[in-house]
Amino acid sequence: MANQLHVQVVAVEEKIWSGDAEMLVARTTEGEIGVLPHHAPLLGLLKEPSQVRVKLAGGEQLTYDVTGGFLSIDADGVTVLAESASPAQPESR
Repeated sequence: MANQLHVQVVAVEEKIWSGDAEMLVARTTEGEIGVLPHHAPLLGLLKEPSQVRVKLAGGEQLTYDVTGGFLSIDADGVTVLAESASPAQPESR
């Protein structure tokens, strides 16, 4: 698993999730961005409200509803620092 991206999803009050993933997808005020390992450094303003999707090895996906905040990408990975974040509720059909 050498080609993993370290991801942290943090809200003002608590750490929501931290771990390694294959990819993170977030919506910024400039549009949707996909983050893979070795992505160039970036600081983005999260669109409000929106969702952040963390794609794990094996195909599992974690989805969080976020309100406000930032997305920070650096050599250590990606951090989502949101005003609030919670696991997304499955869509009812």
